[in-house]
Amino acid sequence: MGRPMKFEAEAVVDKAVEVFWRQGFAATTPQNLVDELGIGKGSLYNTFKSKHHLFELSLRRYSAKRVAALTEGLEGPGPVLPRLREAMRTLAGIGDHRFGCLIVNSVAELGSADEGVAAVAKELFGQIEDAFRSAIERGQADGEITSRRPAGVSAGSLLAAVIGSSVLAKTGSDPADLNRALDAALQAV
Repeated sequence: MGRPMKFEAEAVVDKAVEVFWRQGFAATTPQNLVDELGIGKGSLYNTFKSKHHLFELSLRRYSAKRVAALTEGLEGPGPVLPRLREAMRTLAGIGDHRFGCLIVNSVAELGSADEGVAAVAKELFGQIEDAFRSAIERGQADGEITSRRPAGVSAGSLLAAVIGSSVLAKTGSDPADLNRALDAALQAV
């Protein structure tokens, strides 16, 4: 009979999100994970199977938190456009951190060679686009957004602006320039 775990797996995944976000997949070694997560190598593999499996769990955790925060931020009474602007700024990581978006970074690092990462990214991007579309539709119904452009088309444009800005944020681009780019995308809604 094995020894009982002395750590909470969910808390370890939360910490792993930070490690992978900061370092990327390839640069994160199993020893980095052991050191930063405070677990033994045996526990790493017994609980999470592999570095890659822990990486996928981390991507899913990151995505779930992003979608929950996005949905909460876009819902509620009041004008939609300021909420969309703040959501875009937050998703792109402008001013908050230098790491960009973990999912965008992972897709850039691993590309379509990693089907698991691509699936998580596709799911997250679809959820973001859906949240944007719903917010735009509410803005159109309330008369705040007067454009006749289909909400789905506008949502796709906002998603593309967020992804591009996230990449630029990671390169150290001036936050004021990135905010202007996001504002321009939002004005086209």
